[in-house]
Amino acid sequence: MRRQIIAAATLAGLLLAACGDDETTTTVAPTTGAPTTTEAPAVYDLASVEVNEEAAACADGKTLTAGALVIATGDPAYPPYVLDDDPTSGEGFESALALAVAKSMGFGDGAVSWVRTSFDSAVAGSDTNFDFNLQQFSINPDREEVVSFSDPYYTANQAILGYADGPGKEITKLSDLKSLKLGAASGTTSLQFITDVIQPDTAAFEFSSNADAKAALDAGQIEAIISDVPTALYWSVASEEEGGVPGTKVFGQFSIDAGGAGDQWGLLFVKDNPLVECANLALADLVSTGALAAITEQWMAGYTEAPTLSKD
Repeated sequence: MRRQIIAAATLAGLLLAACGDDETTTTVAPTTGAPTTTEAPAVYDLASVEVNEEAAACADGKTLTAGALVIATGDPAYPPYVLDDDPTSGEGFESALALAVAKSMGFGDGAVSWVRTSFDSAVAGSDTNFDFNLQQFSINPDREEVVSFSDPYYTANQAILGYADGPGKEITKLSDLKSLKLGAASGTTSLQFITDVIQPDTAAFEFSSNADAKAALDAGQIEAIISDVPTALYWSVASEEEGGVPGTKVFGQFSIDAGGAGDQWGLLFVKDNPLVECANLALADLVSTGALAAITEQWMAGYTEAPTLSKD
């Protein structure tokens, strides 16, 4: 599977090269109050992450079970975030990040277990069977009323995805989207972006899975999908069995002045969980040592480049 995702990343680069050399605005989010990042190693290795004594002391006694850490992810969880739907492997951006945060807080392999939750139930605050959860959760004020977030670990722009020969191929600017029938995953900031920023003539279609999105495209219920850039790029190159939407293409991403940037992802916690402070200490440590940059480079480099669409 590692070879498959590397091949997918290479293919994504080839597809986008034909679209021009527009500068991407997707970046690693700075951790609040974090030290300056050192130069990242070429390839991330969990063995290089050391226990941060301050983070470990902070986490002591604050987890669901003393001496253990329960991490949640999606069901299923897809690349580039988790490979082969196996978060325990450390293969994939969020799998690697979660285990690095855990180790920084003093939880080694034997002390970490994983559970699955839906995206919607997690952001609604109805799931409490984890210490923290990560499924590309965007931090926003509405969600912060019912759950708590760590400092951001990644920032992603919104992108438009559709069949390569579909109506989206003519898109060059944000206003071109108003006449299209658009869809986004339910409960996401992508759906909010359609409603608040694009404001299309036809109400947005909400889907709960990639398969539903593909079915909606095939049936003509929607003509394009709005999603974060890394997810959109993965969908465009992965097979249907791997969670992709074959035959699609990322037509572009939206610039800061269009309201499409700054979608910051954070670890999600039960509301007012005291473990948030400890995770932030761990994230700051991963920033200062270069580990976060290395994890991001290793797993996300092939999923962040897309031409930037103009606002007007």
